[in-house]
Amino acid sequence: MHEHKTEAGDTSAGPDAETIEFAQKIFDLMRAGDAARLQPLLAQGLPANLRNHKGDSLLMLASYHGHIATARLLLEHGADPELYNDQGQAPLAGAAYKGDTVMVELLLQHGANIEGAMPGGRTALMMAAMFNRCDVLDLLLAHGADPDVRDGAGLSALDVARIMGAPDTPVQLMKAVQQAL
Repeated sequence: MHEHKTEAGDTSAGPDAETIEFAQKIFDLMRAGDAARLQPLLAQGLPANLRNHKGDSLLMLASYHGHIATARLLLEHGADPELYNDQGQAPLAGAAYKGDTVMVELLLQHGANIEGAMPGGRTALMMAAMFNRCDVLDLLLAHGADPDVRDGAGLSALDVARIMGAPDTPVQLMKAVQQAL
């Protein structure tokens, strides 16, 4: 980054146009899932936890867009699976919402907190339940997600699934709770 003058004539450290353009290209690589072009940049020192103006990390973008090779590369270079964006969302919740079992498994293997909660206390299990992501729900339960966890409003995954009108996940959750008894 280079120093630049503000309109008041002060100098302050801030990104110049070239740096902003470079950063935008990096975030575009994440959306496109271009692991081949990302790898040498990470090897040259690009921070694996770089974030955009919304607080979305490179891993959040790769996870949300389903780019498993890119996400794996970022995790291998130290990306934090627990890095929440400005809205309080973590990559695991995004992958659960999207129904991406491969991404959920990868994130869990690299230390994502299965009980990590967004603002309001919603967990990845709740996201899977709400949006009827049956395979993700089974995967999260198999990894030890607690179906009895409550969000800030006192609702469980079963409650939010019913409220959202999910057709299948309420039955899955009821079976999981009964098997735990």
